[in-house]
Amino acid sequence: MSPRSSSSERDYDLIVLGSGGGAFAAAIRARDLDKTVLMVERGITGGTCVNIGCIPSKALLVRSERARQTGRPSLVAALAEKQTLVEKLRQAKYVDLIAGYGIDFRNASGRLIDPHTVSVEGDSVSAEAILIATGARPAIPTISGLDAAGHLTSTTALELSDAPTRLAVLGANAVGLELGQMLGNFGSRVSFLARRGIAPDAEPEIADELRRVLESEGHEILAPAMTTDVSIDGADKVLRGTIDGEPFELCVDEILVATGCAPNIEELGLEDAGVEVNERGEIIVDECQQTSAPSVFAAGDVTTQPRFVYVAAAAGAAAAENALAGGDKQLDFSALPQIIFTTPAIAQAGLTEAQALEAGIECETTTLPLDAVPRALVNGDTRGLLKLVAEVGTGRLVGASILAEGAPDVIQSAVMAIQWGKTAEQLASLWAPYLSMAEGLKLAAQTFHRDVDQLSCCAA
Repeated sequence: MSPRSSSSERDYDLIVLGSGGGAFAAAIRARDLDKTVLMVERGITGGTCVNIGCIPSKALLVRSERARQTGRPSLVAALAEKQTLVEKLRQAKYVDLIAGYGIDFRNASGRLIDPHTVSVEGDSVSAEAILIATGARPAIPTISGLDAAGHLTSTTALELSDAPTRLAVLGANAVGLELGQMLGNFGSRVSFLARRGIAPDAEPEIADELRRVLESEGHEILAPAMTTDVSIDGADKVLRGTIDGEPFELCVDEILVATGCAPNIEELGLEDAGVEVNERGEIIVDECQQTSAPSVFAAGDVTTQPRFVYVAAAAGAAAAENALAGGDKQLDFSALPQIIFTTPAIAQAGLTEAQALEAGIECETTTLPLDAVPRALVNGDTRGLLKLVAEVGTGRLVGASILAEGAPDVIQSAVMAIQWGKTAEQLASLWAPYLSMAEGLKLAAQTFHRDVDQLSCCAA
């Protein structure tokens, strides 16, 4: 028999649909509040990140870079190592937590009957609140002949045992860039077809430098590209369309589609519960993760919020607290870090220069090439740069972007500075260990007021 809700005659305090980062964060927070929880998952436990997203893709990226450096690419060996890691983390960070926290779990499909009730394989189960955290899946664009020709997605690309000789990547944001470079390291010659250019949401200086890196590795960037047709010609897959308005034809062995995600809302009964979605099918939530149905909350990739697992987790925990403890916890995205794990990696926090201007912030910027950073010189890899955006007058740091080895770790200092309203001058005055990549952030901040090329090592 289901445990009764601690506050009513309903079956549970919280029903969670999904079992990824947002779902587990919500369930854990609910149990911390001594609330009863039922988690319903129709697929594999753990969601996208650990199974088919962050963990496996980054594991393969690291191993592909190692293979490129040693000249001994073995995708089969990398796949085995990746799968071992995935299974270990799925068990430790998800499956084992179910019993550890006393969460009831059903591996089944759940459908909302009303704002307080879910049908789980024919059983009607009620709760004070419901959280939808069902994630998203790769979205496939409507291109004539694409389905007939066959294609890879971010999921199936992680299961390849052999890298295609010629690969076309549709899309050049995080997923396309990461998986394209990974397969390139394993031997593919990659053509990136990008409607808005590569890394379109990054600072243009960052995107231009990454473009040069990819081209130096033998890949080609075709942009702005519009693919209109795909056909089969013998063993070739032939893409046709326009590049900057001019017709093109590209013959490849395989196509990777990385053009975005679609929320998993099918068969959830959202209309029956009064849960509204936008034109893309994303569940609309307010600042407290509440949907249009007061007792139904949502978190993660199924919503309109940024699609990062750390956002999903924060949103899930906030939703549980708001739903079960009467809180009004809200997420602040003003300093949200965003990473593209290419080599070198892109890390960004706060606003780009264009975003700051659009927000009405009068700003000044500074750009520091990596050949001015001692750590990069020691590494023998000066590909990349740092760019900072500060508000004119106050000096308040509003944005930071880095293209460099170690950028995902370095950006955290900028996250804190932006989050806490610190100035570029304060960032420049922080201690930074010599010969660390973090020193690059300090040097970049110093360049607002002086030429760091004219400073001795570690000079303030």
